[in-house]
Amino acid sequence: MAERETVLVVEDEALILFTIADELRQAGYRVVEAQDADQAVRLLETDSRIRLVFTDIDMPGSMDGLRLAALVRDRWPPVHIIVTSGKRVPDAALLPCGSRFLAKPYTSTSVLDAAHGLLH
Repeated sequence: MAERETVLVVEDEALILFTIADELRQAGYRVVEAQDADQAVRLLETDSRIRLVFTDIDMPGSMDGLRLAALVRDRWPPVHIIVTSGKRVPDAALLPCGSRFLAKPYTSTSVLDAAHGLLH
């Protein structure tokens, strides 16, 4: 069972958001949810317990998941980052140092392994 680290899941597709959030909760993580990067930033500004951001690349709003990941790395350097997409594989140079990329469709095992690997 994972410790109660807090994971922020950022995904605009509701079914995917609920599915991954539930899987992380079942694994023992505390999960907060955002449907776009703007909401994610507000949560990061108010919840200092967030240790991992799991974000989709393609989202509506003022920034996509890659820009969110870069902002997280700049403003909250201790926070780990997993970036995901079913539409494209970003160039490794676009990912913040130390982050991971998971292509959709991913398995719950791959998500949990990535989260565990970054947080422990």
